[in-house]
Order: sequence, then structure tokens, then C-alpha cells
Amino acid sequence: MNRVDLQQLAEIRLADAEALLAAGRWAGAFYMLGYVVECALKASIAAQLGPEEIPDRKLVNEFYTHRLDGLLKISPLRPTLELRRAEGDAFDAHWNSVQNWTEASRYQCDISEEHARHLYTAITDANAGVYTWLKARC
Repeated sequence: MNRVDLQQLAEIRLADAEALLAAGRWAGAFYMLGYVVECALKASIAAQLGPEEIPDRKLVNEFYTHRLDGLLKISPLRPTLELRRAEGDAFDAHWNSVQNWTEASRYQCDISEEHARHLYTAITDANAGVYTWLKARC
């Protein structure tokens, strides 16, 4: 799997989430939405590795997580994301919503429509969405 694969996977997971939202499958949509951000963060990390480079073992081990905060820690976008959060618009609130996602949400059956749509907005908002911002940089 490479950067382009991860970028494509983020788009596929977004389409999956949108289909689940349209079908009223809130928990499934919520789960998929987190993977959109995970794949985008992983694409940003993959972009820093050269095709002839053998990556550091620690980086590789940290890459294989679903924790968004852990991925952000090794992403080259971390300083830029922190600056973006400080701009004072909805992006910071959106990031706060997104970073609370975990892969354990796959076991939650009680995600409300409001919660799922809130995460969707936090990710896709045209002006301050987390994935909107990541997509332009990964």
C-alpha cells in the first residue's frame, strides 16, 4: 500500500460513509468516517517516505495504528495542523470532534443520527473540514 492507495481508500471510505448516512445506518457511517481521516493521515506519512528508502522501524510500528492522535504525532502535517487549529474558526472544534473517534466505535450500536452527521460535517465542511484540509495536503 502506498500514498496513492491511501488517498483512494480515503475517498472510497467517504463514499461508503455517505451511502450509510443515506441509508440511515448511523453507527456504520460514524465508523467509516473515522477511517477517512485515518487514511488521509497515513497518506501524509507515506508521502514523506522515498521509494528507495527503508523506513525507520519505530515509524513503521507507529504507522500501524488506528489512533488518530498517534498518526498525527508522526505525520509531517502536525505543525501545520496546529497552526490551522489556532486560526479561530470551526476547524479547531471539528478537529476536537474527529480526534475522539477510535476504531472501537465499530462496537457501538447506539450512534445517533445527530452524532454521525456531526462527524460528517467535521470531516467534510467546505471551509473548515478536517478531511477537506488534509486532502489538499496529503
